[in-house]
Amino acid sequence: MGLFSRKTVTATAATTVLEAPRPSTATGPDLSHLTGDYVIDATHSRVGFSVRHAMVTNVRGEFADYDGKLHLDGGNPADSRAELVIKVASIDTGNEQRDGHLRTGDFFEADAFPEITFRSTATSRIDADTYRLTGDLTIKATTRPVVLNLDFTGTATDPYGIERVGFEGTATIDRTDFGLTYNAALETGGVLIGEKVKLSFDISAVRAG
Repeated sequence: MGLFSRKTVTATAATTVLEAPRPSTATGPDLSHLTGDYVIDATHSRVGFSVRHAMVTNVRGEFADYDGKLHLDGGNPADSRAELVIKVASIDTGNEQRDGHLRTGDFFEADAFPEITFRSTATSRIDADTYRLTGDLTIKATTRPVVLNLDFTGTATDPYGIERVGFEGTATIDRTDFGLTYNAALETGGVLIGEKVKLSFDISAVRAG
């Protein structure tokens, strides 16, 4: 499955990994009818994460406030691109005290660095069903390259006549690469907070204009 899939459904999708892209000469179906600009519909999307806590379980959360835009080129996927801007203050783990701590200098320092951004730099086709989006992820003024393996779940026109495309998936990053180094040792060994953060995406985008 990929950025331009054979399916036509109303689901959503994106998978993100930290690895170098590999070249491919794979071809796929001509989906040039998808070509155009899209904006993320945040009311029908989710940008979430999970991180290991106390070595035994996971804390899950999401960002409620974000904007994103896509340019899809179904005939020439290499010309596709994406941008996502997340408001750090909108972090929500279901615990107000924890959310407040995450906004401080121990973690995101939201007052000084209010946004997390991703901007693509290249798009490549890996095989007939998989597309890979290379880009820059910036957290706390630290920018690292990431590679998103994208699954495109389909396109449909909703009851209001709006054309939608959907993506879903996961990613894993090391939070310490972005200056999020706070931790505490456990009496039983190990640390309170895992370094690996799993990102999850459930994206519905609508055609602009």
